[in-house]
Amino acid sequence: MFFNNYMESMIQPMRDELTQHGFKELLTPEEVTEAFEGLEGTSLVVVNSVCGCAAGLARPGAVASLQHDKKPDHILTVFAGQEKEATAKAREYFEGYPPSSPSFALMKDGKIMGMVERHEIEDNDIHTIVNKLTTLYDQHCE
Repeated sequence: MFFNNYMESMIQPMRDELTQHGFKELLTPEEVTEAFEGLEGTSLVVVNSVCGCAAGLARPGAVASLQHDKKPDHILTVFAGQEKEATAKAREYFEGYPPSSPSFALMKDGKIMGMVERHEIEDNDIHTIVNKLTTLYDQHCE
């Protein structure tokens, strides 16, 4: 019990960093299915993580990318290592891409349009990550 409470208190700020900027958390496989199959238009899905590159690059990069002229219609997140079943369900939609966290998936009408994987996040700077995301937005968002 103590461990679970400790982990929740440690993880909550990592969740808040996205949800305070409008990202909707998908906590169950059913929520993932409903979101991916029910949303029209474009969606940015952030696969959140507790690692350093998520804290210093992925989450801030995702938030900063939303200042771009073109941006996704919906912003969603799953948390790898926390909601394991929801994350596994989301990854089923990322056809052609291996599991990666943190990562970003750009979806359109429930289909994967592009992905920014962990190896493209770590060891980069925030401007490079934002550019990768905004390039996807320019290609697929209206």
